[in-house]
Amino acid sequence: MSRNRQTEKYDPGAPGKAQVTTLSRDYAEGHFVPLHSHQRDQLVYASRGVMTVRTDVGAWVVPTHRAVWIPALVPHSITMSGTVSMRTLYLRPRLARTLPRTCCVVNVSPLLRELILHACALQTLNMRKERQRHVVDLILDHLETIQTVSLQLPNPTDTRALRVASVLLANPGEQSTLAQVCKITGAGRRTIERRFLEETGMTFGKWRQQLRLMQAMRLLAEGAKITHAALEAGYSTPSAFIFMFRKTLGTTPSAYFRAGAKG
Repeated sequence: MSRNRQTEKYDPGAPGKAQVTTLSRDYAEGHFVPLHSHQRDQLVYASRGVMTVRTDVGAWVVPTHRAVWIPALVPHSITMSGTVSMRTLYLRPRLARTLPRTCCVVNVSPLLRELILHACALQTLNMRKERQRHVVDLILDHLETIQTVSLQLPNPTDTRALRVASVLLANPGEQSTLAQVCKITGAGRRTIERRFLEETGMTFGKWRQQLRLMQAMRLLAEGAKITHAALEAGYSTPSAFIFMFRKTLGTTPSAYFRAGAKG
């Protein structure tokens, strides 16, 4: 697997004396950061826009007010939906001991947001310097109690299930039933249902529901209207999408992206 790195003047994720290094970048809509990895753990936060992070095991949609946790040495790519203001903290491995060694989307409180932005303004944080140590300690305190968000789409590993997933990933708004997709891919419906549950931890229906929600969020970030995003993502009505959005994120799409625009 290739590990093309971002073209930077330096690699902020490389080893160094500072416990925390940072990167601040603004990206245009549709910008793609190819597959790469770093030697440090990352907390990748978008103060504006939506990112989609992909690894071999799945995809994570990272909207405004959320961040994605990426452990060291995990190869990943990032796609931008809408204009994205990315602010990244690179932490020495195991500095944040309570976070998992797998990727996850996490909530970013207003205080953690300000700490991330302050750290990025400082560029590096060395715990040998008292004031910088206080900032690192505050960040680590918040990371210990941080909440994860269900915005992950895990990939199945079975080749038959992967063929089914590939059809839907290529067109999230696809309206074919599971039986119809299985017929196209030459897979048995019951086998696929069992594989999805065993390998992704989701029923096939839940997995497809998650795919549609993530697609609609990307479309909204790119400026689509709610009705267009809902129908393009495969929802029968805009109200069905709004219900699922509120259930997952606790607010309506309009309120969520309006708050993000003000942030």
